[in-house]
Amino acid sequence: MTLMKKFLGAAAAAALTAGASLAEPALIFDLGGKFDKSFNEAAFRGAQRWADETGGKFLEIELQSEAQREQALRRFAEAGANPVITTGFAFATPVESVAGDYPDTKFVNIDGWMPEVPANVQLIGFQEHQGSYLVGMLAAMSSKTGTVGFIGGMDIPLIRHFGCGYAQGAKAVNPDIKIVANMTGTTPAAWNDPVKGSELTKAQISQGADIVYAAAGGTGVGVLQTAADEGILSIGVDSNQNHLHSGKVLTSMTKRVDVAVYNSMMAGAEMETGGFTTLGLAEEGVGWALDEHNAPLISDDMKAAVEDARAKIISGDLEVVAYYTNDSCPAYDF
Repeated sequence: MTLMKKFLGAAAAAALTAGASLAEPALIFDLGGKFDKSFNEAAFRGAQRWADETGGKFLEIELQSEAQREQALRRFAEAGANPVITTGFAFATPVESVAGDYPDTKFVNIDGWMPEVPANVQLIGFQEHQGSYLVGMLAAMSSKTGTVGFIGGMDIPLIRHFGCGYAQGAKAVNPDIKIVANMTGTTPAAWNDPVKGSELTKAQISQGADIVYAAAGGTGVGVLQTAADEGILSIGVDSNQNHLHSGKVLTSMTKRVDVAVYNSMMAGAEMETGGFTTLGLAEEGVGWALDEHNAPLISDDMKAAVEDARAKIISGDLEVVAYYTNDSCPAYDF
């Protein structure tokens, strides 16, 4: 079953009041901002697509601090928004706390986890390690130095999950390849620090990396910019970021947050809840981007090798080990 079939501040306060009787969907962006060119922006594109196709309107807010999470959830629920869609793992606990107070409101959390999912909550996760495996293969096939880099955002299991898949894919192509990995920080600020992303990229270049994969939200903008400036290739994440530096971004590991948001809004207040949906290669939830901006960088042999691996992962003939399995990675010691 494809992903498409899987689902049938002050300004924000004003929007909440205006939409109180309209039962419009609401979207709460995580720290890093709506236009981070990555995760949050993918969510926005999904919501905007829904609005364009249906003529509907959605409520939205960009958080400025951790303290606003629960406040925003309650405000939207009390305003009658349905469903209320949240982006990022950090929303899981606030959603779990709030959901019981608004049993008639459907809540969606993308990337979070709960030991028990409330009846009016739907969790949506992705098999990021599968998509990351494929771009890791491309990195190893493209590297001339035999060293590739990975720059994560906040040091959490989710981002290690990305890095682990990337390392496995790279080593499948070249068992001797060197992998250099850094995390940007240990707080949510790590998602929106392009300056630090730039610094880490230069540090990895000094260690021989000629391709760097950024899984760091808005921080990744600094990674991609510096890679282009320094004459190496980068790999984007979540959204297709190939166009940001045409001809200098090897590919992007796409994570279809946009489709998850779009289908949640399409389902509306009638959406199925009380469970967990995981989207991987088989569900078209993750993948790699090939377009006019990076086509000259991807040879026919590279494409064939990656598509063969993709098919084997989907069929079960190739297993990509998840970091979550036992909080460790067989290809890299984070």
